[in-house]
Amino acid sequence: MQFHERPVNPRAAELNRNVERVANGVLRSWDHVKELAHLGGRAAQYDDVHYEFVGGAQDGLRKKHYDKSLRLLWKAELSAPWSSFHDAGKHEGEIVELAEKSMTGEERSIRERITSAEFKALLDREYTVEQKRAIVAILSAIGHGEAYAWLVSASLLPQVKSTGAKAAVTMQVLEEAKHFVVMRELVEAFGVGVPRQSAWEYLLLEGTLKAKGLDRFFGMNILVESIALSIFGVLSTLPGLDVLRLFHLDESRHTALPMNYFKEFPLSRWQMRSPLGRVRRIKMTLPTLPLIMYLEPELAVLGIDAFDFAGSVMRKVTHLTERAGFLQPEDARQQNAFFNRVFNAYCRATRPGHVDKDFMSAECTQGEAELAVEREIFGDAA
Repeated sequence: MQFHERPVNPRAAELNRNVERVANGVLRSWDHVKELAHLGGRAAQYDDVHYEFVGGAQDGLRKKHYDKSLRLLWKAELSAPWSSFHDAGKHEGEIVELAEKSMTGEERSIRERITSAEFKALLDREYTVEQKRAIVAILSAIGHGEAYAWLVSASLLPQVKSTGAKAAVTMQVLEEAKHFVVMRELVEAFGVGVPRQSAWEYLLLEGTLKAKGLDRFFGMNILVESIALSIFGVLSTLPGLDVLRLFHLDESRHTALPMNYFKEFPLSRWQMRSPLGRVRRIKMTLPTLPLIMYLEPELAVLGIDAFDFAGSVMRKVTHLTERAGFLQPEDARQQNAFFNRVFNAYCRATRPGHVDKDFMSAECTQGEAELAVEREIFGDAA
């Protein structure tokens, strides 16, 4: 695959790697000590080194229950046509029925093997080893995030009110589970190894999981899901990654959930304006800055300016934050201006001849369908 690879300051990249390595050691050691002392520690029972939850993959259990549940998932529109549900796609029933009738079990098995081999061959043909590693580093960051999204979504079920809201969150739990297991297989298909969580991902995701009450909506549905949405929008047009378009569509619903929920159950004035709440939310946002710097070399390999990407993400995050009613210490305009100054200062220090630019107006999403989806959510901020 031909990318217009961007230059990266090697000293800055090495410094970011070394800082992360030290921070990671301190964070993991501190949480381990707290666990031994029964004072908390890591909230997620997740093994990011092996890209699995604690207890292992247990693919046999997954196939018996998760895969089978999806195969047998029924649509109310087809099974109960008298109901008010519209949950079946056009001609979905006929297509599924015809497909199942036309293939034997042996044919399905052969097709799956051929598809898997062809997919890996496509990846080998389209990408260099360096490009594969860059894609895996970026996707695995979101893959680890999907593990936390699964846990956070499940933890929100007792928090939200109404049958409709619980049904919506339940479907998000299902979709996050689907994202995690599918992303895991996609990433492993590249055959280059999966990196552990960086210290900055660890801080961001653990902070979200440990957040109190509906602050988890901010941390996961607004902050983390906006990052995921943007990554899927950037990569979904690349060869072999078209499945990310489906991920992108799911994430668009997830980012909209807090806004829709708070229309029915508005935040109290204190929840919106609490000084401590504002500080908590800005604190949750801060690890995204070193995370972007940490991933700059991988993004550069794919021809993506890390700070164009960061600017587009932060613009969308501040837009969703205000629409949902999660007020920050500063309004969206001031916050975007602050991040833009930080990005330009870093680039002046690491990119010879850098000319200040408005990173916050950048748009990195590629596909027309993906751009249309984002315009529906973000409007002028897309």
